Amino acid sequence: MPLFFRKRKPNDEARKRFEYQMCLAKEAGADDILDISRCELSEIPFGVFSTCKVLQKKVLIVHTNCLTSLVPKSCSLLSLGTIKVLDLHDNQLTALPDALGQLTCLQVLNIEKNQLKCLPQSIGDLAQLQTLNVKDNKLKDLPDTLGELRSLRTLDVSENLIRRLPQMLAHVRTLETLSLDAASMVYPPEAVCSMGTEAIQQFLCKESGLEYYPPSQFLLPVLERDGGETSVDSTDGLICSYVKEETEWQNKFLDYEKRKEQKMLEKLEFERRLEIGQREHAQLLQQSSSQKDEILQTVKEEQFRLDKGLCEHQRYLDGERQRLQKQLKQTEQSISSRIQRLLEDNQKQRKNSEILKSLENERIKMEQLMAITQEETESLRQREVASAMQRMLTESCKNRFIQMTYESQKQSLVKQACSSMAQMDERFQQILAWQQMDQNKAISQILQESEMQKAAFEALQVKKDLMHRQIRNQEMISEQRQALSSLLQLLLKEKSQREEELQGILLEMEAKSETTQENYWLIQYQRLLNQKPLSLKLQEEGLEQQLVTLLVELSAEHYLPIFAHHRVSLDMLSHMNPGDLAKMGISETGLQHALIRRAQELLDMAKTLPEESPEAVTPTAPPAQADVQASECVVCLEREAQMIFLNCGHVCCCQSCCQPLRTCPLCRQNIVQCLRIYHSG
Repeated sequence: MPLFFRKRKPNDEARKRFEYQMCLAKEAGADDILDISRCELSEIPFGVFSTCKVLQKKVLIVHTNCLTSLVPKSCSLLSLGTIKVLDLHDNQLTALPDALGQLTCLQVLNIEKNQLKCLPQSIGDLAQLQTLNVKDNKLKDLPDTLGELRSLRTLDVSENLIRRLPQMLAHVRTLETLSLDAASMVYPPEAVCSMGTEAIQQFLCKESGLEYYPPSQFLLPVLERDGGETSVDSTDGLICSYVKEETEWQNKFLDYEKRKEQKMLEKLEFERRLEIGQREHAQLLQQSSSQKDEILQTVKEEQFRLDKGLCEHQRYLDGERQRLQKQLKQTEQSISSRIQRLLEDNQKQRKNSEILKSLENERIKMEQLMAITQEETESLRQREVASAMQRMLTESCKNRFIQMTYESQKQSLVKQACSSMAQMDERFQQILAWQQMDQNKAISQILQESEMQKAAFEALQVKKDLMHRQIRNQEMISEQRQALSSLLQLLLKEKSQREEELQGILLEMEAKSETTQENYWLIQYQRLLNQKPLSLKLQEEGLEQQLVTLLVELSAEHYLPIFAHHRVSLDMLSHMNPGDLAKMGISETGLQHALIRRAQELLDMAKTLPEESPEAVTPTAPPAQADVQASECVVCLEREAQMIFLNCGHVCCCQSCCQPLRTCPLCRQNIVQCLRIYHSG
């Protein structure tokens, strides 16, 4: 933060207003006024001094700030050598610098509403000072050097602690208005102070042993001599002729004050609009920041929701996996139990075969037992053969029936086991298919969710990249601003060298045509250098129309600034001699006599005309300046042309119509850059 903002941190509106006013003062075609009021400054910045010095500013307005000192340590008042109007009211100044007398061109000094306790002695060096306003301070006395202000016309010392006026104030013969607190005055007495400026000056002149003359009899200081001194011309024998002139000048001064108040109202309206625009800009910045915060919050909430959904889905997949594993485990247990039953059935079948074998062995044993010698059993055989055969047949039938039932049971058991095995295989294949389908479905869902997460991450990454890009752009803009500020300082340092080079180039380009495209900006710069100051224009507008017409008739219109500077009227010109005109700077002898003769003739003609009543006399005012007809856009033919095309330099389009253009509508050259023109008020 710059030094002049460290003591008290200003708000954004004050800082933006200061930057805007500095940029506006440095633009091409800017007027002679530099306004940095209401910027919360603790001291006048260095850039203001350099800007006033380089651009030759005439009016510096620094009111309604927090100034405690007028000049910082690294600056000099010589940089403000061209200033004619200095407005410092409504600040916190406690003293003015001793080098204040270096402002030799100063005409108006306004230091109202400060904390001044004394004025510097060098204030008497302000030979061209016409208005001094020290109202509402803490002054106890005034310096005697105020008597050296030979051009002072207005002095305001009211609302102070002043009890005595300096006797040297009687030497200020041009003083027209003196404002003070008459009730608290000791010298001059209260009765004299309450009678007005003229009574006060008469009292001071009597106390000083001087003869009092009205201020209308004295001219402003003439141009400075070679020795640096100034002279004051007075016409001592024309008291009666200047009474009427004083009334006219007072009317003109009242008109000037009215115009000044109107300009001040326009300035206040502009400042109000500027403040509204800055407030709207601040609201837009606040809305954009709040929108950014909302977007970041929504992104965070969306990220949290996605993470939560991903965790829930992962838990769901883990539960499904555990459930499938449990089902597979149960299926394997049922299959193992079925296999165990099949093994038990095989073991039972094996036991049945062993029973059959034991029966066969018993039969064999029985046959062996029956194999008794035929001799021994011959008798019995006959008796028992039938019964044995019958038993054997019954047993064989029984055995065959048992075997058939066993075979049928065995086959039925085998069929049941095969069918159960087939059903179990089908169930197992179906379970495997369901498991594969569930796995495929879970894999597809996981892939789909991974794609969604990837798209969401890509969107978040794009937003993040956009934010980083905006941050980088802002950093680049800040770096560019720093580079531009350093480049501006370098350009200001090289300004004097470029002015000398431009003067040489302008001298070479005088013989060439002004319509040449390559010399457009040099011609504009020369026009800007030749432009008259605002104060001189106001003084020229205050001249009588008959006097202006007389100078134009005698081809002496180039002496208009001299007549305006000395406030010479037609009546005063008729009573002058050639020596007075020579002192003013009109050196042609024939022109001197012609001016005096023509002025006397015009006054004689005016006296021969019938006199008008005093009520019909109206104060003259300078004619209103005709509005300059602005060029219209060649595209829409409705709005004013506001844009300059580079490099051709043509001004032929408005701001809205120039945006789609790539070539100039007049010369068909490629447009490198478009610049906006701002007309000063």
